[in-house]
Order: sequence, then structure tokens, then C-alpha cells
Amino acid sequence: MTRKIRGKGSLSNRQKTWIWIIATTLVVFGLLYWEQIALLYVLATVSVTVLLLVVAVADLGESHTPAITVAASDATLSIDGPDAVIRPVAKSTFGSRPRKNRR
Repeated sequence: MTRKIRGKGSLSNRQKTWIWIIATTLVVFGLLYWEQIALLYVLATVSVTVLLLVVAVADLGESHTPAITVAASDATLSIDGPDAVIRPVAKSTFGSRPRKNRR
């Protein structure tokens, strides 16, 4: 696995997210403290509108990675007897890591 070398002073995505959360919280509490409810209402309305526009523009239908794929390679099928019952053999759960062998 290759790591990207970051310059001194650059922030990770997690740190940027926390900075945005803290800054937004401070702005909202500041507007509530100074009783600027009308401005807070306008900001909330604009924020929801921007969020809806982002969701509307998102290209979810043309995604290259399907959300659910079921294929013969995903599950081992066993067919037994004349009734031909197909039973998928369970694999590891989604997102789990394979267990490391201990010595």
C-alpha cells in the first residue's frame, strides 16, 4: 500500500470535517446568542436548497460500481438430488476482513 506524503501543515479529510463542524456550530450558536433568528432562518433555507441541488445533480443512475451484484462467482451453488435445490454457500459478511492465521 502506498501512502501519500503530505506536506507540513496539510490537514486530513477527517480534520477538515471537524473544522467545518466546529465552525458551523459556532456560527449557529453566535446567531442564536445575538438573536439573529431571521438570518439563521435564511441560512438554513439556503443550506437545504443547496443540499437538494447537490442530490438532484448527483449522477446516481450512471454509477460504474453496482450497489448489489449477484453472480455465480459470488456464491458457490450446490445442487443436490433430483429436486435440484440450489443453496448458496455463505461467505464472509460484507466489509469484513479475512481472519489472520495465528501460529
